[in-house]
Amino acid sequence: MRTPQEILRDARTIALVGASPKPWRPSHDVMRYLLEQGYRVIPVRPRDCDEVLGVPCVASLAEIEEPIDLVDVFRRPDAAPDVAREAVAAGAKALWLQLGISSGEARRIAAEAGLDYVENTCTKVVHRVDLERSR
Repeated sequence: MRTPQEILRDARTIALVGASPKPWRPSHDVMRYLLEQGYRVIPVRPRDCDEVLGVPCVASLAEIEEPIDLVDVFRRPDAAPDVAREAVAAGAKALWLQLGISSGEARRIAAEAGLDYVENTCTKVVHRVDLERSR
């Protein structure tokens, strides 16, 4: 099992579930940060918007036609198990539930499929702290 820092160091493509086109939403801020750090970030949300930060949206992980290194989740805890199942089906390498989100069932699904798993932690915060330590 990789550490959160290792997951982010190894990742290139991140599917951001619950990405928002609204600049005041945490998912928008985190997506902008990850894009600025050079990650390929694919916003995953229902068909209520075409793009977030200039990147075309997809409605589900199944629509992503490239390898997914990390599924970064900004959804309520009760949605996490379904997202975990989608992540497994899509062949993702890791599942990451954002700050304030925990799910024992999502953890179990990820573990049984061999996915690295992080919960209740922010990708932006972990990346920034790791970046500062490496300087």
